[in-house]
This record gives sequence, C-alpha cells and structure tokens, in this order.
Amino acid sequence: MDKKIKELDLMIIGAGPAGLTSAIYAARAKLNTLLLENEIVGGQVRSSYTIENYPGFKFIEGGALSDLMQEQALALGANIEEFDLVEKVYLSDEDKEVITGSYVYKPKTLIIATGATPRKLPIPSEAKFSGKGVHYCAVCDGAVYEGKVIGVVGGGNSALEEALFLTKFASKVIMIRRYDYFKGEKATLQEVINHPKIEIMYNYDLVDVNGDGFVQSATVANTKTGEQKEIALDAVFGYIGTEPKTELFKEYVNLTTQGYIPTDENMQTNIKGVYAAGDVREKSYRQITTAVADGTIAALAAEKCIVEKGRRV
Repeated sequence: MDKKIKELDLMIIGAGPAGLTSAIYAARAKLNTLLLENEIVGGQVRSSYTIENYPGFKFIEGGALSDLMQEQALALGANIEEFDLVEKVYLSDEDKEVITGSYVYKPKTLIIATGATPRKLPIPSEAKFSGKGVHYCAVCDGAVYEGKVIGVVGGGNSALEEALFLTKFASKVIMIRRYDYFKGEKATLQEVINHPKIEIMYNYDLVDVNGDGFVQSATVANTKTGEQKEIALDAVFGYIGTEPKTELFKEYVNLTTQGYIPTDENMQTNIKGVYAAGDVREKSYRQITTAVADGTIAALAAEKCIVEKGRRV
C-alpha cells in the first residue's frame, strides 16, 4: 500500500535543544511544521544528570529541561512525532522528500538537527552508570563533582582541555591514557603535565567502573603487562570522539571529513531550503546554548525562505 503524502512548510528532524527551539519559533510563525524524532525528545540533554550552565536555572536535571522545552513547543502548537523512523530522504533545491515508516512528507524547507553522539566508553557498565558517574561533557556535569576525584579517558585535545577544566572542581583528575603519548597540542599537554591536580596514568586502559548506584571506583589494566588494578574515583569522563548523525543525508548534503554538516551563518547547507542546527553542524563549540541559537537562526531563515518562495509563485 502506498504511503499517504503530507505536505508541510517545515520539517525538523531531531528533537534535541536545536530542534525544539526551531519548533518553538516555527509554531510562533504559524508555519505548518512537524518535528520528527525517532528516539526520545530531548536528545543528549535528557541523559545529563544535572545542568548548571543554562541561563535561568541554577540547577536543573537534563530530563526536566527537556520536558520544559517540549511543553513550551506543544503549548505554542508545534506538532511532535516520536518513534516514526526516517527511512530515506531525497533533497534538492526545489524539492524535499522525507520518507518514514508511516508517511511520505514533502516539506518546503527542512532543518536537520539530528545531533552528534559521543562515542561511548567501551566498558560493560557504561549504560548502568550513564549520568551517574559516567559522563561525556565536563562543562555540563563537571561542577557536580566539587572536591571529588575524576577520571578522564582520551588522548586528544578534547581530553586534555576537559581535564584542565575539571580541575576547577575536582580535588584530583586522573587521566587514563592507553598509550605513552598524547595526540594533543604540545602547549596544552605541557599545561596538563605541570598541573598539580592532574595525574597521568600512561599505558593504562579503562576496563570498567564500579559502585553502588553511583561510580565509586574504576578497574584499569596496564596495556603492556595486562595487570589490572582498582583505583578510587567518583566519575569518569570519556573523550574518545563523537559521531554526527548524518548517514541519511550524505548523498545530498555536503559533509566534512568528520561527517559534520557545514553551513553559512544562516544555518543553510549547500541545498537551498535545507538547514542544519545543533551538534550535527560543523562548529567550534557544542553546548545547549549554541544549539538553541542555531535552532533559532535556522527557523527564522526557513520562514524567510518560505515567504520569498511564496512571493515568486
């Protein structure tokens, strides 16, 4: 049976902070909009145990912030569809088509806000302690561990920079590095080496984390001898890379070598009327606040595109 066709002014794929913000602005502009999320509304933010750097809130759980954004979008009249998986897309300057398990959508404009997923630490208890001692964003979650011992796993600039950031809160930062070298910038590495709060465990790999409800220790293994030992710590932050969710769009949208989507200052991609916002976009900083800014700009640009297109008809 052929799927029903639905025409829209705007489709937003991805309901993290960027997508939800776009939906809020689109709803206020009275655009016929659908926000589509094939997992759960809120994106990575929902998995954050605490957030202390979002304006207006001294402290808020990630799930609570996600709920507030979703409630605001719905109250303004936004349409949100969860768990309708996008199967494929066809994108051009003139026509856009998004095929899901239920419908064929033909939006005039499209905002890609699918986000980027941190590479999870490859340990057995990752899911059990996610948000409860296993984290991937020092700016988001580091302040929770004031006076605690924090582990950092990774070997690039992100790991080095975040280790330095975490010294603002931690009594001690232990860098767990599987090799005897780092791939980061020499100046940053030197700062890490010289920092009195940072200890580097060269040639050690994280095997697992342990605890009763929250992380209390980590099991590490020497990569040369295989010897394992347990070290006391209260959290582990992983920086072993991120993976943007762009597989669906790579045939049409230009991507960087890392898989992110480059845009202009109005969030437009190489395709007219197709925008990217949030962590999926190529940029220097990936925070909730920058995602919200991207979503705002993308929605306003999409509205302008629709109005101009209407004038040409």
